[in-house]
Amino acid sequence: MPNPESREGWHGWDAYAPFYDWENAQTLGRRDIPFWRRIASAAAGTVLELGCGTGRVSVPLAKAGVDLVGIDRSAPMLARAGERVARARAGRVPNPDARIPTLVRGDIRALPFRERRFAMVLAPYGILQSLIRARDLTATIASVARVLEPGGTFGIDLVPDVPKWKEYRNRVQLRGESNGAQLTLIESVTQDRRRRLTTFEQRYVERRGRATREHRFDLTFRTLSVPQMASRLERAGFTVGAVLGDYRGRPWDERADVWIILAKRG
Repeated sequence: MPNPESREGWHGWDAYAPFYDWENAQTLGRRDIPFWRRIASAAAGTVLELGCGTGRVSVPLAKAGVDLVGIDRSAPMLARAGERVARARAGRVPNPDARIPTLVRGDIRALPFRERRFAMVLAPYGILQSLIRARDLTATIASVARVLEPGGTFGIDLVPDVPKWKEYRNRVQLRGESNGAQLTLIESVTQDRRRRLTTFEQRYVERRGRATREHRFDLTFRTLSVPQMASRLERAGFTVGAVLGDYRGRPWDERADVWIILAKRG
């Protein structure tokens, strides 16, 4: 495990790739996808998804006709996204407007695209919370501002309950079957409240017949409040147009299930 002082936000995500879709199917599921599909369908141009991972969001959006580019640093995550794209292509979706997303490996802190390349940028499901140092978030917002056209929308989804998780050790969180194996997620949580960091120590126990394997990795998140995030956006030249509290568009408050910020580039 990397020293906490030298950790990068991407640490752990390569190891998480084989389990990401299985876990999210049991927790978040697909309930955010209709929201992002509606938002992205209004874009008058290409949409960029930050941290596209396994394509959980990007492939359904592209199938709905959105011209989409997904970027992620993790090669194992992108490999799974490529498999999802191949299945979508082979599925012969009857929608004549369906597209295939473009997948790019890169760092969201320094986006490898020309200026004003995109009409919209999306940061679904807490991806910005994986930026665990203040300078990383500053660099990412500046990079988004550079590649987003004037008047373009930057959509951000934050997971509000992460800093509220109680600390515990070796708690069984999930059990189930995946690809013929029995999986058990055993989790520990630690909080560094001074630095606003929450670390999830993940231990996946995989059983196939009599054989057992363990997969261990950590995921660390840094959570800012909505006003703090809005302030950073405004300093980068964005105007916050809406703050929502769920995927149906209800108004935000601090007790909301999700924190969604929709900002416009000046």
